[in-house]
Amino acid sequence: MSRMVTLLTLAATGVVVLVASAQAANFGPWGAAVKIDEIPGNSSELNTGSLDGCPIQSPSGLSLFIASNRPGGKGGLDIWVAQRASTSDPWGAPVNLGEPVNSAADDFCPTPVHGKGLYFVSRENLPGACGQGDIYFARLNPARGYSEPERLVCAPNGPNTIYDEQGPSLVTVGGREFLFFSTSSAAPAVPGDIYMSERIGGVFGPSVAVGSLNDATANDIQPNVRGDGREVVFSSNRANGFGAQDIWSSTRASVNAPWSAPMNLGSAVNLRDAAVALVGRRAAPLRSEPRPGGLERHLRGDSGARVPEVARQHRLT
Repeated sequence: MSRMVTLLTLAATGVVVLVASAQAANFGPWGAAVKIDEIPGNSSELNTGSLDGCPIQSPSGLSLFIASNRPGGKGGLDIWVAQRASTSDPWGAPVNLGEPVNSAADDFCPTPVHGKGLYFVSRENLPGACGQGDIYFARLNPARGYSEPERLVCAPNGPNTIYDEQGPSLVTVGGREFLFFSTSSAAPAVPGDIYMSERIGGVFGPSVAVGSLNDATANDIQPNVRGDGREVVFSSNRANGFGAQDIWSSTRASVNAPWSAPMNLGSAVNLRDAAVALVGRRAAPLRSEPRPGGLERHLRGDSGARVPEVARQHRLT
């Protein structure tokens, strides 16, 4: 039986959707992209003329987090969230998450964790900062909101380096927790590589490069790993792509197996430069791009995937 999978992306034209059908474990081709704000019922404010990126759904599917420098924020890139009443309802207008998560500096790459809080990256230059952009975690209390964000440990004992961390992606498998992310720098120019850190004793420890995903000549950034740890999507400008930064994917048979050679997701998805994220436990990648235009979504078939709401809204594409 074939099912639908959702891919949200951000490109210069806005948030878009692709659809395809698939049998068993095989994926079908990606369909045409559709801007998420042009889907009937969805808020027109999901996309703006500002930088709108890093789209990712909460595990419940009821919140859509993005990073944007649209008016009304605290300064630079802020984290915003759109809500809906159920997975069959349309998305409302994004609302600024406010303090203590957002600051006058760039705050971006949100990753909501079910029942716990939010991982994100901030470039706020606070005392004790590890580098250009550090990974933080803010706990969520349903009654009181987000707690003061806690910075993860600096290298060499933790994941935060002297450079820019991006795309924190948490995977919990077999009682173990792994945090995937990328490290790069614009000045000095340091191309991105993908790393992984395991939580031991309640603290994420030293990171190790995920060598099979990294290309020594490319900028490999912003990984997002499926909930079962068996698929990853990430942004890369490696050879044989369609643009400066394309979405690539890799799979593995188990969390202990090696990653497959990364594959480009193709021209239907890779319309423009992109950075990515996955939604849910199954294959539902999200794509974003740090330039004006907004968010895109894409759908494809996956016999093992849960059916995301956007797939149900857009089965005929």
